[in-house]
This record gives sequence, C-alpha cells and structure tokens, in this order.
Amino acid sequence: MIGVFHHGDSLVHRAPALLKLGLLAVLVTVVAVQSSLVVLGAAAAATIVLFLVARLPARAAWRQIVPILWVLAFAVPVQWLFSGWESAATMAFRLAIAVALAALYTLTTPVSATLDAMQLLLRPLHRWVDADRVGLALALAIRCVPLLADIVREVLEARKARGAEGSVMALAVPVIVRALRTADHLGEALIARGFDD
Repeated sequence: MIGVFHHGDSLVHRAPALLKLGLLAVLVTVVAVQSSLVVLGAAAAATIVLFLVARLPARAAWRQIVPILWVLAFAVPVQWLFSGWESAATMAFRLAIAVALAALYTLTTPVSATLDAMQLLLRPLHRWVDADRVGLALALAIRCVPLLADIVREVLEARKARGAEGSVMALAVPVIVRALRTADHLGEALIARGFDD
C-alpha cells in the first residue's frame, strides 16, 4: 500500500523530509485560503516546475494526479451550477494543486524519512506525544490521498468495462465501500504490528 516512492537524485529528492513536510504544509495552507485565480494559476505553474525539477517519470506523476481529475469532473459542474464559474475554478485549482503537492512529496520521500522527520520534530514533546504514532499517521494520510484517487479510477474503469452509466451515487457507493475495506485491511495490518495498544 505504501510504496509509490520513486528513487532519484534530484534537488527535490535530496531535500530533507522535514523541510519538505514544512513546505507542503505551508503551500497547501496558502493554496487553501487563496481565492485569486491568477495566484492559483501561478501556484499551479510552480507545482509543474517542481515536478520537472524532481525529474519524475511522467507516467508515475500522471498516475498520482489524474484520478483527482475524475473527482473534479463531477464536483466542478455542481459547484459551477450553485456558485458560479469562478468558485468552481477556484475549487478545482485548490484541490488539484494540493493533491499534486502531496503526490510530489510521496514520490520523492520514502516513508522512513517521513517517520524520522516526525520523530525529530516531536522529540521535545516525548512526554505527551508518541512521535512514532504521529509519524505513521502522517505518512498514511499522505499516502491515502493518491490511494483514494486510485480507488475512484478503478471503480470508473470497472463501470466503463461493463458499459455502465449512472448517477453520482452509482459511483460513490462502490468507492466508499472499497475505501472502508481498505481502511479495515490497514487497521488489521497495524494491529498485527502492535499499534492497537
């Protein structure tokens, strides 16, 4: 489940995980509160530049990002209908950039580096916070963004193979069921490794 890290020697790969985590948090926060389409467009361009600097294979990057486009294909028209095109475009930019930045982090940072960074960050709080658990939770959260997008893509492909057409509910129900099953399997794996105490 956790294994999309792509080995490389780019500047992005070599940057410390703690620095990348901090930048990820700051950039996603800035994008989330931004309402200017010009600024969001510039942020999207900067994100593309980061992918180019990371020298990631286009296929690996595309696999992580394209599933969110299927989600946006449903969400954007609804947002446009109820709030106008500017609100829809803003929402689309925010989601796409956030997912792309999370994918960039995941593709260029091994989970072990994320755990080490969290332990370093939380070391002064060891009396109150279990750094290992926090690091694991963060790594899983970052990994689950593209994982959920993969589930959506697989459900869409299965529907297309069957020639099925349907409502948003016909897509949402199997996606939710598969996401819950994946969460159950993950929980069982964590319990088997002693993370239930």
